Amino acid sequence: MTTARLVSPSLPRVPPAPACRFRNSSRWSKARVALPGLSLHRRSPAMSAAAAVGGNGSASAEEESAARSRVGEVKRVTKETNVHVKINLDGTGVADCNTGIPFLDHMLDQLASHGLFDVYVKATGDTHIDDHHSNEDIALAIGTALLQALGDRKGINRFGHFTAPLDEAAVEVILDLSGRPHLSCGLSIPTERVGTYDTQLVEHFFQSLVNTSGMTLHIRQLAGTNSHHIIEASFKAFARALRQATEYDLRRRGTVPRKPMERALGSLWESPGRDSIENGTLTTEIIKEI
Repeated sequence: MTTARLVSPSLPRVPPAPACRFRNSSRWSKARVALPGLSLHRRSPAMSAAAAVGGNGSASAEEESAARSRVGEVKRVTKETNVHVKINLDGTGVADCNTGIPFLDHMLDQLASHGLFDVYVKATGDTHIDDHHSNEDIALAIGTALLQALGDRKGINRFGHFTAPLDEAAVEVILDLSGRPHLSCGLSIPTERVGTYDTQLVEHFFQSLVNTSGMTLHIRQLAGTNSHHIIEASFKAFARALRQATEYDLRRRGTVPRKPMERALGSLWESPGRDSIENGTLTTEIIKEI
């Protein structure tokens, strides 16, 4: 609807009121949360009210990226592991990963490179026993960092879908950043190990990441006989699908793709969640369905 505005020649023209206001609350500023065995550094998304608007009423991709800080950082310490993770969703694909598990380092490099995320992971653990605890806690920390970085999720695509081939292998990944954790993993990896890495840990890695990020994730193997190729294709497809889901849809103009507005994730920052630590595992009750 267009509203006509009459201006008297004798009076100065009054500029129209801003189209929207942005909340200025202490809960939206940087906050550091210290918990037993885990410390979180939350950088919540902050859109500038002075951001320039294009001719169609939506901010440009560059302005949108500059206006938001989508970085999550987690330090997780348990009896078995010491993990530090930092992820920047709007990065350039830089990976700095030293997990103590060489094959997992290689897979996290794929996550950074194909997702165009900046991924920092430093971990020490009881790998002299096996890789299980380190593999799990690294994935839990990455999922938590991803949840932080997503913030209120306004304007994102939410859904991602990608199929990645690697020689004879092909893997399809479908995901939804819904706040409802679920994993369906249909991988048939023919060998028990790739190098020293136990291939059973692939599904466990994604299950742990799903649990803390609140992601719905489906992984389906279309073809493949080489274990290394199957696993690497899985991580590449996951990275590409996650990149799609976290990128901005400018047509949404900052809204959350969701069910009715009453289920908005905006309330996530309005009502602080309750965190609990049990056996070194973070349980965050602020994950909401959208």
